[in-house]
Amino acid sequence: MDDAIIIPVLGIMLPIIITLGAFVMVAYIRKYENIERMAIIDKGLSPDLFKKERSTSGALRAALLLIGSGIGILMGFWLDAAFNMEEVAYFSMILIFGGLGLGMAYLIEEKKNKD
Repeated sequence: MDDAIIIPVLGIMLPIIITLGAFVMVAYIRKYENIERMAIIDKGLSPDLFKKERSTSGALRAALLLIGSGIGILMGFWLDAAFNMEEVAYFSMILIFGGLGLGMAYLIEEKKNKD
């Protein structure tokens, strides 16, 4: 086939394939979770095992990651303006400060778990 035909077809089909794949994956995960729960109930165990405690660790991680990324963008802008470092400043500062935010989230979670 000609490359001029393949590239537009892939451009149209790829998002559709990814969307369908994500939907199928979620459907199968839910199906097997249900089968697992039914097997546990059939063995006579308590259905209270399925109740999940609400955890704030995901929100904490996301918040500190976004805060760190925002600070990284600001620091990258400052480095670009001061030393003319261009893209390198942005990418490196986002990764460094995002990682620091995740590290802080880990330390906060560990401290909360000890209490």
